[in-house]
Amino acid sequence: MKILKKVLFVSVLGLLPTMGLAQDLKIGVVNPSRLLEEAPQAKVALNKLEKEFSARDNKLLKEQKAIKQDEEKLARDGAIMSEAERRKLERDILSRKRDLRRALDELREDRTFRSNEERGKLLRYVNDAITQVGKQEKYDLILYEGIAFANPNIDLTGMILKRLQNEAKAKK
Repeated sequence: MKILKKVLFVSVLGLLPTMGLAQDLKIGVVNPSRLLEEAPQAKVALNKLEKEFSARDNKLLKEQKAIKQDEEKLARDGAIMSEAERRKLERDILSRKRDLRRALDELREDRTFRSNEERGKLLRYVNDAITQVGKQEKYDLILYEGIAFANPNIDLTGMILKRLQNEAKAKK
């Protein structure tokens, strides 16, 4: 029992210097999802993607409407069409639907790829802003992934967001 008390006493004495250092640490946390949603760079990237894909979206929507109109025509006039004419229209509709599905899949893949590219650029902006704030404000540690709770007093998200907004204004 006396040995256990001595070990505990020595352990506590050994931790005292490090406890003093911990009080001098300046720690902050950042909410990355809030930054990725509210940063002006995120809105610019979203608008850029919308412009980039809007023409293809519109073209595919028009094709969907055209196919639907042909399906309605087939349902409405199929009984009075000749057998050859009806089969030709059915094959045409099936072929166009297949092409449309393929085009939609390609669009989805392209959009996902470009979204990932833009997200990567945005993450670089965010990381740079976090690093700059950390250096300027002399933080020892800034955490931004996997945080269950953080005291609002050490939340730097607003400060980082303001920096990102200022950088966006400076680029205009």
